[in-house]
Amino acid sequence: MERSFTTEIESLKLGDGEVFHGEGILAVTKALLQSGVAYVGGYQGAPVSHLLDVMVQAKDYMDELGVHVEACTNEASAAAMLGASINYPARGAVTWKSIVGTNVAADALSYLASAGVIGGTMIVLGEDYGEGGVVAQERSHAFALKSLMWLLDPRPNLKTIVDLVERGFELSEASNTPVMMELRIRACHVQGSFAAKTNRAPAVSTRHRLEGPPRDFIYDRLAHPPATFRQEKLKSDVRLPAARRFIAEHRLNEVFDGEQKDLGIIVQGGLYNGLIRALGMLGLADAFGASRVPILVLNVVYPLVPEEISAFCAGKKAVLMLEEGQPEFIEQEVATVLRRAGVGGMLHGKDFMQMAGDYNVEIMVRGLARFVAAHAPQLDRAGGEGWLARTGQRRDEAAKLLDALPPRPPNFCIGCPERPIFSAMKLVAQDVGRPHVSIDVGCHAFGTFEPFSQGNTLLGYGMSLASAAGVGPMSERRPVAIMGDGGFWHNGLLSGVASNLLNKGDGVLVIMKNGYASATGTQEIVSSPPDEARRQSLGTSAAHADRTIENTLTGVGVKWLKTVDNYRVGAVAKVLKEAYTTTEKGLKVIVAEGECQLERQRRLRPAVAQQLSSGARVVKVKYGVDEDTCTGDHSCIRLSGCPTLTVKDNPDPLRRDPVATVIDGCVGCGLCGENAHAAILCPSFYRAEVIQNPNSWDRILAGLRRMLISLFMPKTSAQSSVQGVA
Repeated sequence: MERSFTTEIESLKLGDGEVFHGEGILAVTKALLQSGVAYVGGYQGAPVSHLLDVMVQAKDYMDELGVHVEACTNEASAAAMLGASINYPARGAVTWKSIVGTNVAADALSYLASAGVIGGTMIVLGEDYGEGGVVAQERSHAFALKSLMWLLDPRPNLKTIVDLVERGFELSEASNTPVMMELRIRACHVQGSFAAKTNRAPAVSTRHRLEGPPRDFIYDRLAHPPATFRQEKLKSDVRLPAARRFIAEHRLNEVFDGEQKDLGIIVQGGLYNGLIRALGMLGLADAFGASRVPILVLNVVYPLVPEEISAFCAGKKAVLMLEEGQPEFIEQEVATVLRRAGVGGMLHGKDFMQMAGDYNVEIMVRGLARFVAAHAPQLDRAGGEGWLARTGQRRDEAAKLLDALPPRPPNFCIGCPERPIFSAMKLVAQDVGRPHVSIDVGCHAFGTFEPFSQGNTLLGYGMSLASAAGVGPMSERRPVAIMGDGGFWHNGLLSGVASNLLNKGDGVLVIMKNGYASATGTQEIVSSPPDEARRQSLGTSAAHADRTIENTLTGVGVKWLKTVDNYRVGAVAKVLKEAYTTTEKGLKVIVAEGECQLERQRRLRPAVAQQLSSGARVVKVKYGVDEDTCTGDHSCIRLSGCPTLTVKDNPDPLRRDPVATVIDGCVGCGLCGENAHAAILCPSFYRAEVIQNPNSWDRILAGLRRMLISLFMPKTSAQSSVQGVA
């Protein structure tokens, strides 16, 4: 896994009165156990992956409680798990990353929301929105609206988050409806503490099994016609009113009073911390968060409770609605509620705030300043306006400095096995021309940036081959699709490979087989190398130990299939060129094998440290550039992009061009040398072996080499050696 959660696992066991310290998503994990959850599933992905990672690593403790934990192959399979709560009083929770995950799960969610649930269900969404997000900038709010599922957006405070998880299950059961909880990146990683409760062992669990299906089968719990027509009516006539009663009775939304009674602010719970900071900048809140302007915090953003909205707005001449993103779903509903209730006063929102993007403190200060200037000009805003001016000045000064710096696009990790594939693709394109390249979601999306610039479409996880289907028949060259092994198992096998075979497509698919779902934290997948293979492959790649992907491709009918070693750039280029130019029709699949370098180094470094401490002989490979041979052309850098391959001043005073150099951090993958060989570049790269704890033979051999070198080289150069001994 990406990290060990030993400490976090212990904190899950805290009982009544003990204090939990940690980050937001781990507090959610603890709250699920306190709520008596019976089963948990999900698809890995930041910023909520810790929830699933912790529970997977805490398998022994989960078994003790009777909680079933499942790492699902995609979000749709996770959502389908919640079907267990349709007929049985078992509480279930699933998690995934934001709108992209909700999109994948949409089919199952629609049927789940239609049928309704008996046991409470909670869907924890890592709402990856705004500048820190890495997905399409959309919101899961629309799914809550269309399917009538309730959506929580808790104030970023650990106690509030935990309370909302526990109340969320109760809300789900009180209204027989699935509940979603969205957590922004800041909320997932906010630090804090809360008073823990003893975990509840679920009544229905792996330790207390069901005797069988319900004795009285109820047809209406199946989401297909004609039951769906009644279910649709139940949503609006029974479930929605029940949810609103529960929200009001248990005060899930919060009101913070203020002295400026004629104004008000309605805010999504997740934006509350930023709002208080912005009010403080304007002098409208003190250091402890007490606001001079009344605030209604919507910890439940859907459904809204009309009575709460109209009561808060009554008697106010103006109210500002703070809602991130667009369309402005909440603002429109608040406007409808106020109109129907006959409540006067101005309602502002997107007219004072930006339409799209996340609401950081600066954005809020600007919007609040406009709101106050329009409706309470007597309030002193000098502090906030001064802060905005200083912020703008610092931004201008930074822009002047940054203009002189070259852009620094995202890049692969050092030694990443996917970088050599794009190097080979760049070499082949020089010979046969550039094809259309469909990139997939994952680490390989970095191949779209310089120095590779390979990629024309990016349309979803596991969707690269499917997105190339429309291009192939219209292009003179075969389109190329890049897909990771995580994407292959998530969606690519059916949406891409099976569809291509059905339609007799003629394209090229490159599957990056690095052994894990690497972009989300190196979680295991169906084709991850076995533990035994990982233990025995300290010096090589463990990815070669599994042939599940190749067997699957052969089984579904792929005829042209070749497996290559990623780091052999020349061999990869040869296979790519063959796939591009062969007269054979049909799908051509290249499985590019090379274990994720991060995972390999996490396994390798502790083993090497143990060997060194025990006095065992250890050989480390290092690569370098001969300064005297390097011409300063730097084709090697343009072909590699490795962060450890850079430039330095030329030591020769008669030459002005900087020379290439390999800096500390090199993991010895050999890509730079392979590129130089495959592209017929200058012979300036060398490979050296650094031997630690050398034996007698190593010392004798090193002495002989030094002696021979001294015989054939001038005395001033005799210090050089192709092998180092430490």
